[in-house]
Amino acid sequence: MEYCSTLVPMAGHKYIVAKGQGSEYRAHILIVDDEKDIRKGIQEAIQDAGYVCGVVASGDEALRYLEKKHVDLIIADIKMPGLNGLELTEIVRKKYDTDVMIITGYGKDFQYENAIEKGASEFILKPFSFHELVVRLRRVLRERALFAEQRQREKWLREMIITDDLTNLYNMRHFHTQLQLEMDRALRYNHPMSLLLLDVDRFKLYNDTHGHLEGDQVLIILGEVVRGCLRKYDSAYRYGGDEFMVVLPETVGGKAREVAERIRTRFLGAFFRDRVLTGGISVTLSVGVVEHHQGENLSDFVERADQAMYQAKKQGGDQTILAVVTPWFL
Repeated sequence: MEYCSTLVPMAGHKYIVAKGQGSEYRAHILIVDDEKDIRKGIQEAIQDAGYVCGVVASGDEALRYLEKKHVDLIIADIKMPGLNGLELTEIVRKKYDTDVMIITGYGKDFQYENAIEKGASEFILKPFSFHELVVRLRRVLRERALFAEQRQREKWLREMIITDDLTNLYNMRHFHTQLQLEMDRALRYNHPMSLLLLDVDRFKLYNDTHGHLEGDQVLIILGEVVRGCLRKYDSAYRYGGDEFMVVLPETVGGKAREVAERIRTRFLGAFFRDRVLTGGISVTLSVGVVEHHQGENLSDFVERADQAMYQAKKQGGDQTILAVVTPWFL
């Protein structure tokens, strides 16, 4: 039995593809039915339509299958030994990124609303033609793809709002929100956290001498160096102009100073590697490091980092200063 199909984009994959077309990804369908002949018939129809198709005889087998393989769509009978189709649907929708189509020959006992309430995307009464099944399957996959595209678009828009265009680090708007969250978390669990404020020494002079495009390259290099020095739960921000902030959760001041020194030295090496200097002008980093104190508010925390950074600049730049003086409010 042959069915045509169309290319449908999916989240995380380029295409769901039809039979006979070159593919990068084919949707994976799982049939769950305790009747062997029904499983076989549905499987043949789905495979003829160009999809990957697995079969199991019970809801419990389906859950074990899902632990090993990603499945885009489950087609499940309602009445089966052990875990029934509605119970399976409820578990799957809570735990996996998988849609479910329910099929049943007991239309009087089970209503469309029952299946939808459990999270099913489609409900089909037996007897049905394989052609009808495939048509409905394609509709579910198409809606799944559209929803995935919408989520990707929304994610992209959120990233655009909070990301600096030049360095691809987070921007100042996002910095204040995230810093407050990390401060609240540190206070709640009595864990340390630290903050770095990085400022490019002689940046204005370099920018005026070599032009804004060269100045932008300095900031791009710094952004790349910073990203390469951080753990997955650290975060970095372009605070404004040539100032950058780095938030280091679960980090005491001494360890934060080590991170700052790593950034400073790697930036210096990257700058001289990538720039051909003229006029004897180079740039370095001054870094202020502060560890958060319990009870300290956001503005005071940032101000201490700012003061430490300016102290580094006053002492000639190209160095890191860790603020160790106990603040007046403790």
